[in-house]
Amino acid sequence: MKPDIEIAREAHLLPITQIAARIGIPERSLELYGPYKAKINLTYCLNCMEHPPGKLVLVTATSPTPAGEGKTTTSIGLTDAMNRLNRQTAVCLREPSLGPVFGIKGGAAGGGYAQCVPMEDINLHFTGDLHAITSAHNTLAALLNNAIYRHKIELDPKKILWNRVVDVNDRALRNIIVGLGKSTDGVTHESGFDITAASEIMAILCLARNLSDLKEKIGNILLGFDFKNKPIYCRDLNVAGAITVLLKDAIKPNLVQTMENNPAFIHGGPFANIAQGANSIMATNFALRTNDYVVTEAGFGSDLGAEKFFDLVSLYGGFAPDLTVITTTIKALKMHGGQSLDRIKQENLTALSDGLANLGRHISNMKKFNIPVVVALNKFNFDTPAEIEMVFSYCEQLGVDVALSEVWEKGGEGGEALAKLVIEKLESPTVSTFTPLYDWNDSIEEKVLTVAREIYGAADVEFELDARQDIANIKQIGLDNLPICIAKTQKSFSDDPTKLGAPSGFTLKIRRVLIAAGAGFLIPIAGRMLRMPGLPMKPAAESIDIDFDGDVVGLF
Repeated sequence: MKPDIEIAREAHLLPITQIAARIGIPERSLELYGPYKAKINLTYCLNCMEHPPGKLVLVTATSPTPAGEGKTTTSIGLTDAMNRLNRQTAVCLREPSLGPVFGIKGGAAGGGYAQCVPMEDINLHFTGDLHAITSAHNTLAALLNNAIYRHKIELDPKKILWNRVVDVNDRALRNIIVGLGKSTDGVTHESGFDITAASEIMAILCLARNLSDLKEKIGNILLGFDFKNKPIYCRDLNVAGAITVLLKDAIKPNLVQTMENNPAFIHGGPFANIAQGANSIMATNFALRTNDYVVTEAGFGSDLGAEKFFDLVSLYGGFAPDLTVITTTIKALKMHGGQSLDRIKQENLTALSDGLANLGRHISNMKKFNIPVVVALNKFNFDTPAEIEMVFSYCEQLGVDVALSEVWEKGGEGGEALAKLVIEKLESPTVSTFTPLYDWNDSIEEKVLTVAREIYGAADVEFELDARQDIANIKQIGLDNLPICIAKTQKSFSDDPTKLGAPSGFTLKIRRVLIAAGAGFLIPIAGRMLRMPGLPMKPAAESIDIDFDGDVVGLF
């Protein structure tokens, strides 16, 4: 017998044409993928950009822990709650990556009674966007290697920057050698696989404003350097158009629904610890033109996803959040205060008091962008009144409003307190004046130092020898005025994942500065960041199965 939550997911699904009609999208402008999924016709999508935008809510979180924060669940539940209060609201999320779904994370479409549906489809192949990105990335790799083999370009094999990708967590593919065998098997050189979510083409897709912008960005991809250290771009191979053809459908925003039949745009999926960590600006802009309010999320904690959303995504997208919601849980804060995971359900006011510093740092950081901030306390049934009171009191001392969120257990009804607070802030006469943290024209060193000090709490930044050489190369080819997208552990404000809470006074070490010229940002790497995750001792795949009726089980 199916669990109640699975029955609830299936029982209330409406045809996606009805969801679209509610926000004024005619059926002729939909490209249907079965009865419950659709893409938005690109022409219609772009025509809607002439409409005035609604207001944008950015949901972020405290620093992630194994105890969980529930950012996606909160985003979906808040959307449902705002619709219950008669505010036409849509949610914009990233597409799940198959690697984490079958690895450590499991499903990534919300949880409990705050989910997007059809959940199994969203978590698996969905509308094929990630497969298209994988194909586009690997086709470019093949074309590059062919150009080297045919001597169309004299690219230095030791300076090839373009790896392959696959949407699987496979640590064995991180470092490989290609071109082994006969001379006709290509030029031998070191290479490797990243996960698809880490592909620059994923970042490009999510930052492109339209199809021509997508093509231009693909042409700007830096593939490597020749023997004279001259940069070689995708446009030099004359294949930017061919790669764009592979993405002609993937660029179209996807429309599904929440369990309470509210519109959900799920499009693109870059990770936030190595890329910008936000859904596509096309989906967000379209949602803003067809809804009064839009809720979106930024990946991981506010030091990663939210900072990049403000300093990079907003400026490329032409929008800025009107409100920031910081999601946290008492159990996560207790972990930041030193409580062990196996005792996380036990009341521990001392650990909670110590861990609140992590929340405080996130609140302080978000205020620096001059956007109103509220806190969503994601409640669990083992949270005690004393613990809840401590969090509320702490937020009150910082001058920040907080509301309980019980959307996992109660759906939109459990988010009404948070929704009322959000609506009150959004509909107040106070005008927010969004201010980025740094100027793109600042030097690379200044940009990194600003984020490190203002957001991470670092005292200084140390650029290692390779990073200094990277910066010299970047300046030489004239790309030093790009924004930065720091790759850093999500587990800590610092570059050391073991430093929980709110560490300060440390030196952030930058070992490399990579170039994502197509996407339009630089990637300073702090510590050892993996672009291809590995699988845990017990992968989520061991709990996923399919029954004789074709129903997927264990995918939550």
